[in-house]
Amino acid sequence: MKDTVSPSGTPRLTSLSHGGGCGCKIAPGVLSELLAGMPAAQPYAALMVGNETSDDAAVYRLNDRQALIATTDFFMPIVDDPYDFGRIAAANALSDIYAMGGSPIMALALVGMPINVLPKADIAGILQGGASICAEAGIPVAGGHSIDSVEPIYGLAAMGLAHPDHIRRNADARPGDVLILGKALGVGILSAALKKEILDADGYRAMIASTTQLNRPGARLGGLSRVHAITDITGFGLLGHTLEIARASGLSARLNPAALPWLPGVRGLAAQGVITGASGRNWASYGASIELSANVDDAMRALLCDPQTSGGLLVACAPDAAAEVLDIFHSEGFEHAAVVGELREGAAGVRVG
Repeated sequence: MKDTVSPSGTPRLTSLSHGGGCGCKIAPGVLSELLAGMPAAQPYAALMVGNETSDDAAVYRLNDRQALIATTDFFMPIVDDPYDFGRIAAANALSDIYAMGGSPIMALALVGMPINVLPKADIAGILQGGASICAEAGIPVAGGHSIDSVEPIYGLAAMGLAHPDHIRRNADARPGDVLILGKALGVGILSAALKKEILDADGYRAMIASTTQLNRPGARLGGLSRVHAITDITGFGLLGHTLEIARASGLSARLNPAALPWLPGVRGLAAQGVITGASGRNWASYGASIELSANVDDAMRALLCDPQTSGGLLVACAPDAAAEVLDIFHSEGFEHAAVVGELREGAAGVRVG
């Protein structure tokens, strides 16, 4: 069992929370039940994107040249290092802006901390880590809100801008589009290995490098007319977020497991049974809409449902735009970006293999 105290004698961040990162998200099936009783939203002519298709952010048209993108995201620690936790949480929150085809302009910090349990230096380190990612994105942390809570929580409310014509909803994919994934998969598996204290230094470095890499290509991709839809892969795993595009667009998605990029060591860990509880909850929520080929075993299924914290963008684009999309990813340091599937006419769902 993992020691709940760090070598310095202070509590480990992950020991203070019942879950971490995007694995904390309420399972999609449960979330659907909770939202089922919500009253229908009043129509607002300027609201371009609301909650109707479970998109990544809300979008409000300001004028003919500008649309405001607004989102919020926060979670409990996925790592024990305070600075790294802050960086991961901030990069994850800003990802929603990029996933809509926009660029962030400002953020507000959302902070809940067990103030009498965690050293103030650790809490300050979390805030500094988040601010460092915002500085990398070229935006200020202009304020925020904090409370004294039982479990440590950190994230951002973020705002961004895009031209209204550059907004990329998850509902606008077209038949024949290819699916391009921007980052390698397996963050949830690596975080599970970290909790079990079996993640080596190389694995930790790979996890941090992936989760703190800003999804900035989204802002450029939004300007390409042959890019039709963008989302990011987070707590519902690759299958869950691919399914969201398929359902919102009224299409059938097909994923090629042989083309999927993986973080180092992830597949071996999954084969050993190092998986997250969230992957099982994800499958229970949407498995009925997924068709797995005979060669997809339980370990691969867990990987496909693995919650990704600050995961990659998933882009639906015309086949003749794939090379340009990949060039944009690769030029910005996303070496694992790859074509992983396609969209077809048919009942909304996902087939793997």
